[in-house]
Amino acid sequence: MNEFETISRLSWEAWITLGVVALCVALLTRGRPAPDVVLMSGVTLLLVSGVLKPAQALAGLANEGLVTVAVLYVVVAGVRETGGIGWLVQSLLARPRSLRHAQFRMMLPVAGLSAFMNNTPIVAMFIDAVQDWAKRHDLPLSRLMIPLSYASIAGGTCTLIGTSTNLVVNSLMVKDTALAPFALFDLVWIGVPIVVTVLGFLVLFGSRLLPDRRSALSRFEDARAYTVEMLIEPGSPLVGKTIEDAGLRQLPGMYLVEIDRQGEILPAVGPRQRLRAEDRLVFAGVVESVLDLRRIRGLTPASDQVFKLHGPRHERCLIEAVVSNSCPLLGKSIREGRFRSAYNAAVIAVARNGERIDRKIGDIVLRAGDPLLLEARPSFVAQQRNSRDFFLVSPIDDSQPPRHERAAVAAGIVILMVALAAGGVLSMMVAAMFAAGLMLVTGCTGGDVARRAVDWKVVVVIAASVAIGNALQASGAAGWIAETLTGLAVGQPYPALALVFLATALFSALVTNNAAAVIMFPIALAAARTLEVSFLPFAVTLMVGASASFATPIGYQTNLMVYGPGGYYFTDYLRVGLPLTLVVGLVTVGITPLIWPF
Repeated sequence: MNEFETISRLSWEAWITLGVVALCVALLTRGRPAPDVVLMSGVTLLLVSGVLKPAQALAGLANEGLVTVAVLYVVVAGVRETGGIGWLVQSLLARPRSLRHAQFRMMLPVAGLSAFMNNTPIVAMFIDAVQDWAKRHDLPLSRLMIPLSYASIAGGTCTLIGTSTNLVVNSLMVKDTALAPFALFDLVWIGVPIVVTVLGFLVLFGSRLLPDRRSALSRFEDARAYTVEMLIEPGSPLVGKTIEDAGLRQLPGMYLVEIDRQGEILPAVGPRQRLRAEDRLVFAGVVESVLDLRRIRGLTPASDQVFKLHGPRHERCLIEAVVSNSCPLLGKSIREGRFRSAYNAAVIAVARNGERIDRKIGDIVLRAGDPLLLEARPSFVAQQRNSRDFFLVSPIDDSQPPRHERAAVAAGIVILMVALAAGGVLSMMVAAMFAAGLMLVTGCTGGDVARRAVDWKVVVVIAASVAIGNALQASGAAGWIAETLTGLAVGQPYPALALVFLATALFSALVTNNAAAVIMFPIALAAARTLEVSFLPFAVTLMVGASASFATPIGYQTNLMVYGPGGYYFTDYLRVGLPLTLVVGLVTVGITPLIWPF
């Protein structure tokens, strides 16, 4: 039967499905509208046309992989809220000897963490740290951000929970075949070679292929310069460390002015100066760096007014407020005016025309137009937004202080989750749900934070992708594509495997990794059945191919996350990502059948 006869056998449902998929790919390539909107619109068209039945369209919402992905966001929120990831970042990133050393030093822990936690929140946490790290050591951010994303993608291929793609493909394989599900560490045999390939490629060729470009976000400086006092707590892990070892030197947008040591002023503090308990550190800098100071374990605001506020600290946030010319505290010091009693808020820092105010926070006399950085409950914003006492009241996002005292609890919960899943005691979904529940019960994270932690766009994309995959399979379109692929492969499994990888990587580059995996799953399954070989090497190749989204920024969420901070253009991803995809493809197709034979 020739190609024209094969095409003529396609049903109208298959033609509609192929048309909808082509339309979705075209819209996603443009980058507008958002992927979740495009894919849900595609599902709607398939529903209206009758290709999909409601049960098929909604099947993705009951997908075990989707539920696991959503719940893992809550688990990572617990780690983040207790300062766990921030501590890992501070301890793993140190002074680099060169750009290549910096790339390797950053990528190795990112890949390792991504093997056990969802890479999206890991990249989100590392972006800020790497930005500060690059500023302190004069490193080009554009040569660090893409490696950050790629390392997280590669690390996710090492375990079943490393990326949502693995979970989705695994759940589809269990549902549609008689094969046993993958265990937690089964994929390490292909994941480790992928990590070595990606990291080695970027270290060897990254300097040539990545642009040396300044981030668009780093071209603008904050004109506000706050003066803030921080205290070294007794028993703090910073006690005995030098200023440099404690990470308090070369802070971006902030510098250490002096140390007040029991009334003795130490100006022009050197990097080798060792810290002592009860040291009062006076900093001057921008608000973003004040947030960074608050996240350092063992460093607290020097004002005792913070500890006299009502309610626990983790329920408070930072708020910027500009003193108006009708404020009743004008001309009075913060302590004399009893600011905390008047507003149930503690002044953390004060700015004044970019000048350093040479007084302790409590002794600063307020003037009209002074920007204040306050620690207060979120209700302060609603209470004072229309007050005549302040010109402007604005909350600062993600400024709640970490609950360091629960960091060990959060780490223990993550270890327990991994152990239960690895030992086969619980399925990955149940283990993740159990861990998320423990994070909430133990107070590592709160309900509001947990709700915000879930990336609902990713959830919608997965659910919509499952529906489109159902349409491809039910309409016969997947079978036709598979038949075409196996025809090109001349009935040989190795060429068929290579074509599945290339097709999946192409879909992943133009659509999203989850959409590519779900859309290609029925095609890969049909190809394996046509060739009468095991589906396992095709499943693994599908997982890697969907994750090998290096060539465009739109294919993987972490690629989009680093797009702005790195100051990239679309072509930057093509230049480094296209050859990397081909190299990863060769490694995958060469190794996979040796571990999971046809």
